[in-house]
Amino acid sequence: MNSVWKRANGLRNIGLRVLLYALLAAPAVVSATDGPAADGPPPIPFIKAQGTRFTVDGKPFFVTGVNNHYLTFGSQGEVTRVLDDAVAMGANVVRTFLQPVIGSLDGSMVTIWQWRLQADASDLGVKGTYLIYWDDHEGGMAFNDGANGMQKVDFLIAEAGKRHLKLIIGFLDFWAYTGGAQQMRAWYGSEDKSGFFFRDRRTRRDYMNWARHVVQRVNSLTGIAYRDDPTIMAWELMNEGNASPESLRLAWTAEMSAYVKFLDPNHLVSSGHANVADKLSDLAISTLDFGTWHGYPLYYNQTVQQFGDNITEFCQLAARADKPVLLEEFGYARSNKDAAGAYDMWLDKLGRDPNCAGWMVWRLVSRQDNGRFPVDEHDQFDIRNDGSAIWNVFKAATARAKQSREASQASDIGRRSP
Repeated sequence: MNSVWKRANGLRNIGLRVLLYALLAAPAVVSATDGPAADGPPPIPFIKAQGTRFTVDGKPFFVTGVNNHYLTFGSQGEVTRVLDDAVAMGANVVRTFLQPVIGSLDGSMVTIWQWRLQADASDLGVKGTYLIYWDDHEGGMAFNDGANGMQKVDFLIAEAGKRHLKLIIGFLDFWAYTGGAQQMRAWYGSEDKSGFFFRDRRTRRDYMNWARHVVQRVNSLTGIAYRDDPTIMAWELMNEGNASPESLRLAWTAEMSAYVKFLDPNHLVSSGHANVADKLSDLAISTLDFGTWHGYPLYYNQTVQQFGDNITEFCQLAARADKPVLLEEFGYARSNKDAAGAYDMWLDKLGRDPNCAGWMVWRLVSRQDNGRFPVDEHDQFDIRNDGSAIWNVFKAATARAKQSREASQASDIGRRSP
């Protein structure tokens, strides 16, 4: 116990140091406009963390959500079809991360992945979209705020808001599928995939500049700054930021979460880490509002029951830390004969445990612009609005969660009545 508290205190000290660093050592990163918005809170409340629960306007908010990987580079039709299918499922939160990241437009700084791949959006055909790139003329990172860049994120946020969906947005992906942190370390000639990005002052500076650019961006469609938009439930530092060693990951997470909270006190912040092997070790960081874990029985050689036991274990960790813990990725192959039953058991367990904050399945996909669902013959984790037994299990789970939420609210009203 003493070692845990010593580590927690050390991480809090890192958080305090990063605020001093942000204010004194990086004037190009921080400006006077980085504080809270002067116009007061918006009329729609932000999601908050209270004990092991999320709340909205003081009422419990149990997450029944989905992931999708192409929302920041798919066509407008592909984006709205995913959001519409999320609504049809009964989901209340959609998670994605900001991508793609490339080299230079003229090719002098190499792009380490197949940026110009001709494929459907689900198969990472980005069709010329990029959010971050290397500006060879300036010799550094630059942002694409145009129609094939951040305006796609504007569209996603605006359309999610219209449907009363909340978003969890990761600033970056660790993996190289669409560039991510691996592309950014490659800008500086490094082949170190797990340490360089988190340690080097240039990539740390780039990350902070990117986070600041995103948080302070004003949506071209709604006129609302991202940091003032309650459609966004939370920021995530990175999808599965697998820094090594663990001490480096924790130090980077403490530093960057403190920085994001400084830029944006309105929104929740989480790490986005898979957190299975290390059992939510980052939950002790005071500037992380909730914990995340990613569970796949296939990858951990687990039975359906063993994964169910994991759910109980991680929700107990939430109670111990007195913070929400979200199962924000999980999947089970459709070809498994017990797939629908497995999902049903896990979702029921998550819904019944008062220390579980919710779930987000990997991954909801919808019809591509060619009119067909994506081909998914590898992991077979895709969830589709196809009337299948698996789809109906998720619809039933979201309906149960909604019914439980409404019953809880009615009970609260009854207790307050004279």
